[in-house]
This record gives sequence, C-alpha cells and structure tokens, in this order.
Amino acid sequence: MSKGRLEAFSDGVLAILITIMVLQLTPPSGTSLEDLVTVWPKFLSYGLSFVSLAIYWVNHHHLFQAARTVSGRVLWANMVLLFFLSLVPFGTVWMGEHSFASTPVLIYGVILILPAIGYFFLVRALIAAPGQPPTIATAIGSDLKGKLSIAVYVVALPVAIVAPLVAIAIYFLVAAIWIAPDPRIGRAIGDA
Repeated sequence: MSKGRLEAFSDGVLAILITIMVLQLTPPSGTSLEDLVTVWPKFLSYGLSFVSLAIYWVNHHHLFQAARTVSGRVLWANMVLLFFLSLVPFGTVWMGEHSFASTPVLIYGVILILPAIGYFFLVRALIAAPGQPPTIATAIGSDLKGKLSIAVYVVALPVAIVAPLVAIAIYFLVAAIWIAPDPRIGRAIGDA
C-alpha cells in the first residue's frame, strides 16, 4: 500500500468521526437564549473532541510528510490509532449528555489516552519501516512531548473522579500542547 492511500483512508475515517459527532449535537427544546445554556456541556464536549481529532489529523499529516515508506506494521499501527480515535464520539456524547459527571469524564480520559498510545506506536512503526530515512527518528528524538501527554492524561484520571471539570481543563491543556504540529518534524523536512 502506498503512503498516499494510507493518508487518504485516515483522512476519510477522521472526517466520518467528526461528522458523527456533529450529527449527535441536538438543539435545545426551547427557542430562547437561556435554553442554549442547558446544552453547554454538549457543546464543550464536542469542541474538545473536535479539537482533539483535528490535532490528530494535522499531526498525522505532518508526520507522514516526513515519512518515505510504509510497512505492514505501519498499516496496522495506523489502524489501531484509527480504532482508538473511533471511540471519541462515544465518550463525547456520554460526557456531554451527563454534564461532565465523574464516570463519563474518567472514561473520556481513558479514551483520550488510547489514541495517544496508538500515535506513539505509529511513530515507532514509521521509524522502523524498511527504507525509512532517519528524518522522523531524528526529529522525534526521545519523544518527550508524546510521553508527557500520556503521563498528564494518566494524572487526570483520578482527578476526574473528584473534580471532573479540572480533568476537562487538563484534557484541554494536553490539546494545547499539540495544537501546532511538531516543529522538529517541520524543521527536519524543511517545512518550518
């Protein structure tokens, strides 16, 4: 399989996931501005999830710009990442419909950890792909940002039980860390 086909498939899956999430947004039953207040948890959940999926899409694209080859291991690592990302709409709806109750926020955190781990393994698979130049390995280095993100998500899990909104803030913090594509990859491919 070519690198381009893998990217196109991944783009399609992410577009479908975002579509599923927006279709699950339901308007309030009333027509006043006060009625909008009742659905703020759904909108905030959707916003966080949209940003998270967008970050994966941007960084996935950026990562594959540095890649020259893919292997079977890369294909499967990418499928695992996409599977984990496909859980995001479930967590989004559950968390939003229950106004950030602790259990849905906790499970949403677990759902966020899974693609972070999947992305970590995708990067490792790309680095190990036969014929891959050292661009990605050099740019990623020890991947402190990736490891730190996973650790911060893990810290947020017990916080979700006692202070769900603080856990949501932590999830936004991790998103903020990743909002810009990794500049090391950009420099390695002459894009930054």
